[in-house]
Amino acid sequence: MAMHRTEHDLLGTIDVPATTLHGAATQRAVAVLPIAGRPVHRALVHAFGAVKLACARTNHELGYLSSPRFEWIVAACEEMMAGTLDDHIIVDALQGGAGTSTNMNVNEVLANRALQLGGRPLGDYATIDPHDDINRHQSTNDTFPTALRVAAIWACVRSNATSSPWLKRCRRRSVSSQTW
Repeated sequence: MAMHRTEHDLLGTIDVPATTLHGAATQRAVAVLPIAGRPVHRALVHAFGAVKLACARTNHELGYLSSPRFEWIVAACEEMMAGTLDDHIIVDALQGGAGTSTNMNVNEVLANRALQLGGRPLGDYATIDPHDDINRHQSTNDTFPTALRVAAIWACVRSNATSSPWLKRCRRRSVSSQTW
């Protein structure tokens, strides 16, 4: 078995470990942006799974994401939400920009996990592409703050909103509206 697979992006080609779920953008980010040496907080990763799941469902309903690719992506997003893909989000918690490295790491992991679930080889982006399928109709400027808010709401709900008046109001509003 090969030790690496070659991936292509706008910057050219790069080798990534053959069995990893991340791709070219993540490989570059890890090499260039090792700022803090700390991983992205797992609550944010799980929330990203929820955001990407909502986007996949919307794109499916609009006819941009067909079956069975849609089902594979849904399953991958659910795994991310459950924490089973945590070890594959490897970019540094402190990175340049507005979270682009995190968003692309998430996109690549979800694409490659969906490919695995569909019995396809890692990096088969003609079948499921991290940008054109997982990130369709999205921007890091939208997904990152949305995932951050989802993670905060989930933390608020888990905390039982007992530590401050603001959290109590947050809990009452989220429970009464059932929007979370």
